[in-house]
Amino acid sequence: MNNIQNNLVVELHIPDFEGARAFYAYFGFHQLIYDPTSGGGSTLGYMVLEREDVVGRTLLNFYGDKKEVSGHAHFENFSPETPRGYAVEITIPVSNVENLWNSVKDKLKPSQISQPLLLKRWNKYDFRVVDPFGFYVRFTEPVDWGQ
Repeated sequence: MNNIQNNLVVELHIPDFEGARAFYAYFGFHQLIYDPTSGGGSTLGYMVLEREDVVGRTLLNFYGDKKEVSGHAHFENFSPETPRGYAVEITIPVSNVENLWNSVKDKLKPSQISQPLLLKRWNKYDFRVVDPFGFYVRFTEPVDWGQ
């Protein structure tokens, strides 16, 4: 498999880190960093979850941990009830998507499964879930996107 490397940082603004820790743990993520002050005395926290895999290391960064995260300069223009992740798909390549699916499918609520494991038209298997905050997440076999 290719050793794909990427310096992209995805930062998800959420009101509850515990919900994220619990959900993403199903998929092999663990907490790498937690800072209740976002590194500078803020009342909002920062957390990084990590997942190690043969295809690479995946980091998800989270900001907030309190409902006040909706008051961020950009997001204050939206209702706090606006679904997070609307029209965004977070894609996470994994080395054995079938094993991952089999390990999580019975742990998830039906409302969290957007699509079970399927062979897609591009001849790769993937499954899609919705996290507790509305983010749409796809776990997939590695795909050559030209990186």
